[in-house]
Amino acid sequence: KDKDDPHADWYWWRPARPGHEPGTPGAEPNQWGSYFGGSAWEYCPERGEYYLHQFSKKQPDLNWENPAVRRAVYDMMNWWFDRGIDGFRMDVITLISKRTDANGRLPGEAGSELQDLPVGEEGYSSPNPFCADGPRQDEFLAEMRREVFDGRDGFLTVGEAPGITAERNEHITNPANGELDMLFLFDHVDFDCDGVKWKPLPLDLPGFKRIMAGYQTAVENVGWASLFTGNHDQPRVVSRWGDDSSEESRVRSAKALGLMLHMHRGTPYVYQGEELGMTNAHFTSLDQYRDLESLNAYRQRVEEAKVQSPESMMAGIAARGRDNSRTPMQWDGSAYAGFTAPDAATEPWISVNPNHAEINAAGEFDDPDSVYAFYKKLIALRHNSSIVAAGEWRLIDADDAHVYAFTRTLGNERLLVVVNLSGRTVDLPRESTELIAGGVTEPDIILSTYDAPHTVVSLANRELDPWEAAAVQL
Repeated sequence: KDKDDPHADWYWWRPARPGHEPGTPGAEPNQWGSYFGGSAWEYCPERGEYYLHQFSKKQPDLNWENPAVRRAVYDMMNWWFDRGIDGFRMDVITLISKRTDANGRLPGEAGSELQDLPVGEEGYSSPNPFCADGPRQDEFLAEMRREVFDGRDGFLTVGEAPGITAERNEHITNPANGELDMLFLFDHVDFDCDGVKWKPLPLDLPGFKRIMAGYQTAVENVGWASLFTGNHDQPRVVSRWGDDSSEESRVRSAKALGLMLHMHRGTPYVYQGEELGMTNAHFTSLDQYRDLESLNAYRQRVEEAKVQSPESMMAGIAARGRDNSRTPMQWDGSAYAGFTAPDAATEPWISVNPNHAEINAAGEFDDPDSVYAFYKKLIALRHNSSIVAAGEWRLIDADDAHVYAFTRTLGNERLLVVVNLSGRTVDLPRESTELIAGGVTEPDIILSTYDAPHTVVSLANRELDPWEAAAVQL
């Protein structure tokens, strides 16, 4: 807050717009909005200036243009490495380089040569085009690699990468470029909505396949892919793209979605509870939520901008809100799911999902038909099968609206993966049918969401039952 402090330029500070009283509405340096609602600028009366925060006002953006900031970050990382950690997952690491004009001004700032984006329906423009994958992104990551990771063995780096294309993923994860090992890309979890996440749409499977194919083909020669459908910012995948309306459909769809993801080429990430088939929270009132993004979005979209009805917004939060993945881990069927002791003095910070008595780790550990048991098979398959770990990937039947099919090939070995991502029996599409024209026997079924004899009959009939998925040796 002190302009004479050695840390005075460690953040993105800017004066009020000319002709505006600092700290009043409209005096912000530009019209950028925070991803968590409201302006991306916070006024500091002690300094008489604003600081940039793309997310919470408690998370001011660091000014990576300042070498002292970068040095402090690298020192912190080395501090942890010296204590024996194995690597870093780097939050929004692709937002560290900003686009400025020749005089260092941001878009929309007074005197800037760069034009800001049009204002959206909530009254702000997005900082993303000017803050994601900026001009010094590769330079900063390569410098980090030299200052922190060079000379060390046995570590892993994965970066959360909003704004990064599949083609840029190839560059950044190419070992020859010395940047990061893996990136989390987001096109596949951002596209199933009508403009904003609070207006969710049903899964467009051909569209989803095109995005995933783009990820896979971009790194078929160099670089590497990370595989995920769930994390702390996403709703539970079994509620999002599966079917949690009954126990049978929940289990079957959770297995199908797991097989679909894990049979791709890349490194799969399992978000806590995904291996149990945990579902969305199914909260019904706003006071049950804790997430800043959801609460601010409701206030901004419903009460201030009035661009969405309360009913529509609540439905959107119920479907896509981040608290769906943040309810306590369901270890057992006790009052607080084993997350804390079952007494009132230790009530968790957010409500336990009401279905924890039916869906929990204790109940699945010894059940050979559970989602948990199936995930153990998926992980074992990746460890024990070279073709699953490293085989080439090729999409087939790209336009089929219900079946996700692809092949994996390594030398003379080839696998066919077919996944019915719907709750009804569907015909096996053309290319998949042609690949198994010679018939399939029980030993050819490497893994299936049904038992192998059932899947043999399904494939012989050229169809797949609801949520039936299989990896087949060709």
